[in-house]
Amino acid sequence: MERLIYHVDVNSAYLSWEATEQLKNGAEIDIRTIPSIIGGDTTKRKGVVLAKSVPAKKYGIKTGESVSDALKKCPFLKSFRPDFILYKKYSKAFIEILRKYAPVVEQVSVDEAYLDMSGLHYFYKTPVEAAEKIQEEIREALGFTVNVGISSNKLLAKMASDFEKPNKIHTLFPEEIQKKMWPLPVRELFFTGASATEKLESLGIKTIGDLAKSDPVLLQAHFKSKGLVLWNYANGIDKAPVKDNPDQPKGYGNSMTLEKDVVEYEDAAKILMHLSETLARRLRKDHIYAQIIEVEIKDCHFRKTSHQKVLEYSTNTTDDLYKISCQLFKELWDGTPIRLLGIRCTKLMKEKLEQTDIFSGLSFWNQESREDKEGQKSNILKKRTKDQHKMEKLDQALDKIKEKYGEDAVGRAGAFFLEK
Repeated sequence: MERLIYHVDVNSAYLSWEATEQLKNGAEIDIRTIPSIIGGDTTKRKGVVLAKSVPAKKYGIKTGESVSDALKKCPFLKSFRPDFILYKKYSKAFIEILRKYAPVVEQVSVDEAYLDMSGLHYFYKTPVEAAEKIQEEIREALGFTVNVGISSNKLLAKMASDFEKPNKIHTLFPEEIQKKMWPLPVRELFFTGASATEKLESLGIKTIGDLAKSDPVLLQAHFKSKGLVLWNYANGIDKAPVKDNPDQPKGYGNSMTLEKDVVEYEDAAKILMHLSETLARRLRKDHIYAQIIEVEIKDCHFRKTSHQKVLEYSTNTTDDLYKISCQLFKELWDGTPIRLLGIRCTKLMKEKLEQTDIFSGLSFWNQESREDKEGQKSNILKKRTKDQHKMEKLDQALDKIKEKYGEDAVGRAGAFFLEK
């Protein structure tokens, strides 16, 4: 049976959901029709652009840029702080509608999902008709629009949904690749980042068609295994199935690109606190513990370095992540101004691994009597266990408050500098 895959993507999700909620509550202006963004506080010129309206896009405003830069382009820009509890509500309703149309739905983010419609298209005159019904129900029931990409695999469906927005339906079947996809700049190919684009263009590969016609051996010589992936994607080759339950991630990470280069340890420590809070909360939400903690730095010369530590136990507490990341940062940083900071957790497990020995390698230990050893060992382990339980209870209390009142309701003092 021929595969039929849809990629459904909410148009400017955060902004659409904010606009929809405002209109429900009696707002006279739809913020999707004026220059507006979801981001930081424009009065304090802090934060980054998370989502933008079509009128804001006409001023050259881009997702990911700082609010201060966006204001320079459009001084009368309207900005609204993110409300992640609201987004979670709309995301859940969005996915529930999609599940009415397909037996297998793979949610890949809060605002996009793949649908395996194989066989079901026989119930509709055309694949586009089914997509129109999905669009119509979401628009009428929830108040926002979506793009739908249609193809025979996930890659091409994703590429199709990105062609033109908002509220569009596009097909990109294998027989349409040469006409619709190959003329596009190579940077628009899925999985092709800025560094890969730069390297491809230096090889004379400007379009997706150029990449598709390139020698796979040459690409592998320059990009290793990723070279063959890029060549396959340029030729529309993708055999990945749509999974109702995606594979368990191999790692959890969180990073922050900084508006200004950081040159003081104290400022870096505050950022590490913020990253530790959000990352540890994700681990706890998924009931996951990590045994490897890694810190990544990108300096002002765009050089990346990283340093990791393998723990003798597993953890998901903010306190552990913060203390260990600070230690790793001190060992790694050479004082060069920092452009990006990140923390990553790997070697994941569902069950907590308790620490049983924290004394190996301590020279003072060998100088004590056996009786003293056992007494000190017992006391130190008891203290660590007690401290660990305190931190776990603190995390649980903060998680409940944030879940009920929002991300900004409470936090550790070190993280509040981001809002100042």
